[in-house]
Amino acid sequence: MDYLKTVVPSQLIAERGSNLVVINPGSANIRIGLAQHDTPLNIPHCIARRTSQVPKRNVVDQMLNSQVTTSQHVERERAYDVIASLMKIPFLDEEVANNSFPRKMGRVDAFNQQNSRKDVAFSWTNVYEKEPTPSTALESSSSMNHGIIKESVGQHGNSDIKELNSSERKFREFICGEEALRVSPTEPYCIHRPIRRGHLNISQHYPMQQVLEDLYAIWDWILTEKLHIPRSERNLYSAILVLPESFDNREIKEMLSIVLRDLRFASAVVHQEGLAAVFGNGLSTACVVKMGAQVTSVICVEDGVALPNTEKTLPFGGEDISRCLLWTQRHHQTWPQIRTDILTKAMDLLMLNRIKESYSEIKEGEIDAVAVVHSYEDGMPPGSHKTRLTALNVPPMGLFYPKLLVPDVYPPPPRSWFNDYEDMLEDTWHTDFPRRSDISDNFYPGINVGLPMWESYPVLTTKPKKEEKIGLAEAVTSSILSTGRIDLQRKLFCSIQLIGGVALTGGLIPAVEERVLHAIPSNEAIDMVEVLQSRTNPTYVSWKGGAVLGILDFGRDAWIHREDWIRNGIHIGSGRKYKDSYFLQAQAMCYINS
Repeated sequence: MDYLKTVVPSQLIAERGSNLVVINPGSANIRIGLAQHDTPLNIPHCIARRTSQVPKRNVVDQMLNSQVTTSQHVERERAYDVIASLMKIPFLDEEVANNSFPRKMGRVDAFNQQNSRKDVAFSWTNVYEKEPTPSTALESSSSMNHGIIKESVGQHGNSDIKELNSSERKFREFICGEEALRVSPTEPYCIHRPIRRGHLNISQHYPMQQVLEDLYAIWDWILTEKLHIPRSERNLYSAILVLPESFDNREIKEMLSIVLRDLRFASAVVHQEGLAAVFGNGLSTACVVKMGAQVTSVICVEDGVALPNTEKTLPFGGEDISRCLLWTQRHHQTWPQIRTDILTKAMDLLMLNRIKESYSEIKEGEIDAVAVVHSYEDGMPPGSHKTRLTALNVPPMGLFYPKLLVPDVYPPPPRSWFNDYEDMLEDTWHTDFPRRSDISDNFYPGINVGLPMWESYPVLTTKPKKEEKIGLAEAVTSSILSTGRIDLQRKLFCSIQLIGGVALTGGLIPAVEERVLHAIPSNEAIDMVEVLQSRTNPTYVSWKGGAVLGILDFGRDAWIHREDWIRNGIHIGSGRKYKDSYFLQAQAMCYINS
């Protein structure tokens, strides 16, 4: 204890964070890094695997997407007009008087800090395995009196080494991260996204075993290539899993198996994303609003404890705002006549996300901007098109009016794969059925932590947690009011914390404060709403909180050791519990410490 009183925080982080790897997976990106680092790596959570399938699918689950129905289209147009009246801009189909006269341009350029990057086109990924560079070939030849390399250099020259015939080159078996998103649709690759809408992306097109193999391949590639932690040294490291609230019990178990059994970490602990975000900003009580790429979630934390009955999950995020941006521009005929397809060409989604981050903001008045839009035709160099984008303040308002963000793309995976006795999609503190005391611990075999173990679980007919079909302001208000105590409610309404990439949207904070205040029923004695400024980058705050929790957890009572997990798994009991996450704490789950 004397050591803790005298140690400098930076020294504590350096000493205790050097062998802790913090992993925060999401639907679109994974944030991962050593706890001693200030910021994590933020890498697209996908993998492109070489395929010989005919006809080839560019994305493994693209067949799950649906067409926008007529009623959805009508609702979207109505939502646009509601937003237009709030933002004081013309309605969707309203003809602007004197249309030839250029509209007043909003100073959106001044808002963005990355102007130097936003007009640069993405380049296609080289899908071939790396060949020896000319310099290394020459070095090798100089050290040899004779040989094939020397003859090759002498006969063909450096340029031919650089441009080998594609038939002689070997395709990479898989490509991870942003490089996977930049693979040309003409190449023999299929993009896999193992997590979609906050769940493992299991469907009839994407079996569970493949999802788990892809998760392992991506995480193993990052650890080896980016963090330079080879498999032989991972027994010296421990992992901190910072998982979103949307994951259920079985999904968490499978990820623990990947970390401990496959990636070979010595030990691991599970932390809840919302709870970690509070610690990441140095708070103890807050209403945490996580706005990711595909899911938005709300949960309240009081004195470092997450309140499970306050959790809300909304099935939309930043990628839906990008899709809405494309729809808006096409409707106003400001988008160039190019084939932009964000479903089958991931490069187009990268471009749209960058345009959204650069130009979209929530502000009254007409927000226009001149931007460079790129076309990525199959196998062709990118083309540039300068155009004027309009109504740039409408798409982010879809957070409050979700009917603007039609959920036709990437619907949540079917849940039939996840029948689990202790289902974390349930508010189990308030369920009516008693603990199954008639089932002994031996019912759950501890010899296998793979698929067969979970299939033997008894299935209870409980209602699945439904994703809310409401806007962000209503979700925040409902979440806070469900706490039931006026003193806590007032504190939470003045302690709203926005995290995730969407939280960087300009003008979002005052918009949330205003919309939440209006959403509070008039009979509630609450008249003030405040969003707290994040002390760190909102994108990384949960990851940072996981690092803080891992470094300060000296007792490590909740940590799971590799040998215990492989030998015994987990079972229902009254022994040691996960004390850091309401998921496992509420379920009274433990692992056998024998």
